[in-house]
Amino acid sequence: MESWLDISEEQLRRERQKARDLRRSQWWKNRIATGLCHYCNKQFPPASLTLDHVLPLVRGGHSTRGNCVAACKECNTRKRDMLPTEWAEHLNALKS
Repeated sequence: MESWLDISEEQLRRERQKARDLRRSQWWKNRIATGLCHYCNKQFPPASLTLDHVLPLVRGGHSTRGNCVAACKECNTRKRDMLPTEWAEHLNALKS
């Protein structure tokens, strides 16, 4: 995994555990109940949505409600570790 910041494996492990805890929470169940992907706004079965960190962990993000959104698997996979501005640029380039 490519890391842009000096983030320890221990810190990444803790943040990933927090993300697992969030996925088990009522907050997450309510969040995915709409079935909408945060990025493409398409409808999906709620159970198929994934948790995405808007600011990726390896870029300094944290597993907090304010940084986690529901994303379809395709968007989450394509976004990878991009920052929101990089993701927007990527989408614009695909439209060109």
